Amino acid sequence: MSGSPNNVGISIILYIIGIMLVLTAVLIVLKGIGVLTTLPNYVIWALLLLSVGIGIIGGLRNSQRR
Repeated sequence: MSGSPNNVGISIILYIIGIMLVLTAVLIVLKGIGVLTTLPNYVIWALLLLSVGIGIIGGLRNSQRR
C-alpha cells in the first residue's frame, strides 16, 4: 500500500514544496547580505523548474525504496 499512486503524488508534492522553500530561503539570505542585488526573471523560472524536476525525481526514488 505504500507505493500507491496517492502516496507517490503526495511525496512528489512535498519534495517540490520543500526544495522551493530551501531555494527561497537561500535567495532571501543572499539578498540580505548583499550578494544578490537584482535577480532576472529567467533565473527565478529556472529555479522553479529545477525544484519541480528534483522534486519529481526525489519523490519517485523515495517511492521505489519502500
